Amino acid sequence: MGKKFLLTMFLFVLCLVFAGAALATNGSNLIGVGPISRSMGGVGVAAPQDSISAIFANPAAMCFGAYCPGSEATFSGTYFNPTVNGTVDTTGMGGSSVTEKSQMNYFLVPAIGITSPITDRLRIGFGAYGFTGMGVDYKDKSSQVFGDLYTKLEVMKFAPNIAYLITPDLSVGASVHVDYGNLDLGSGSAHDYALGLQLGALYHKGIFNFGLSYITPQKVSHDRVADFDGDGKFDNLDLQGPQSVVFGVSATPLNNLLLEFNVKWYNWSSADGYEDFDWDDQWVYAIGGQYKMGAFSLRAGFNYSKNPVNTHDGFNPQGTTNVQGKNVPTMNYEFLRIIGFPAVVEKHLTLGIGYELPINMSINLSYMHAFEETIEETSAGGAVKLSSSLEEDSLTLGITWRF
Repeated sequence: MGKKFLLTMFLFVLCLVFAGAALATNGSNLIGVGPISRSMGGVGVAAPQDSISAIFANPAAMCFGAYCPGSEATFSGTYFNPTVNGTVDTTGMGGSSVTEKSQMNYFLVPAIGITSPITDRLRIGFGAYGFTGMGVDYKDKSSQVFGDLYTKLEVMKFAPNIAYLITPDLSVGASVHVDYGNLDLGSGSAHDYALGLQLGALYHKGIFNFGLSYITPQKVSHDRVADFDGDGKFDNLDLQGPQSVVFGVSATPLNNLLLEFNVKWYNWSSADGYEDFDWDDQWVYAIGGQYKMGAFSLRAGFNYSKNPVNTHDGFNPQGTTNVQGKNVPTMNYEFLRIIGFPAVVEKHLTLGIGYELPINMSINLSYMHAFEETIEETSAGGAVKLSSSLEEDSLTLGITWRF
């Protein structure tokens, strides 16, 4: 056990070394964590398939129904490749229309989940994963219209977890979230930490599982990230991960067939930072399926969430907007909202495959495509038009080891 524990910790540290930002897809958050959840549209609150989704989606799910191994460790990495294009059109005031492609291309996003039994009814676990992120890079563009715009937000979560099986059909669980957030708006990065809590419950009835999970708001304060109001001093910016609620139901109409549907609510409109940049609350709908054929598992899913970023047609480019107590020039404010953080994709198609090795290990691979979406707004009188388009592709590879 000692050697296995040391190997687990080594792989965990290695995973963190390669941590990177992610341009996320339900607002600023990934649709799911780990290859199985991501290949099934981001579901998992009602029917976890590995230790990562058990910790991330629903802390009550570490030991429930068909998923109740001995000790288990899952390691995964996501190759995330967004395509972002921004357009600044000033033809309405005698200028030109310039479109540039962001140079911030691929990211590597790690995730790890470890669970272990204490008794027949009690389990503990630990998860660490990249979950939140956005960013663009328009530095050194020849047009200079974008003003060397650079943004990069990343949040890594560390989540110790406990789950208790009250009855064979009902379990509850909780995770403490320790968030590490880093923000760079082109003047150097600023990081800080936040604490939060996730609660969950699971209930089994016949061929159905019902899952429910709640996450508290989690605010990270970024000091001296940019001079928003032009007074020559760098200002602070608070960004708060929103409170969220997710409900899911799964069914196993056949022994080798699993279907799951999740609905999630993100409270962006009350979260510091996102509220200031006028994000709406967001409903996320995810559906996924898994079909097993011997050692192989085939998976597919779909995830939809309406773009939370509001447009402000008719904005005054000569005015100011209050952002956390600072009077920010409205043109800079709209430029950062639309060009700097275009979190606008809505539809995600996912596919995946898994293979069970005869050595208490399994390998899982998933692919996600987020279809291109565009956001556009025009100032008063049509003098300035701002728009961004975003399309995403990602591959996730994971290895699960049961010991």
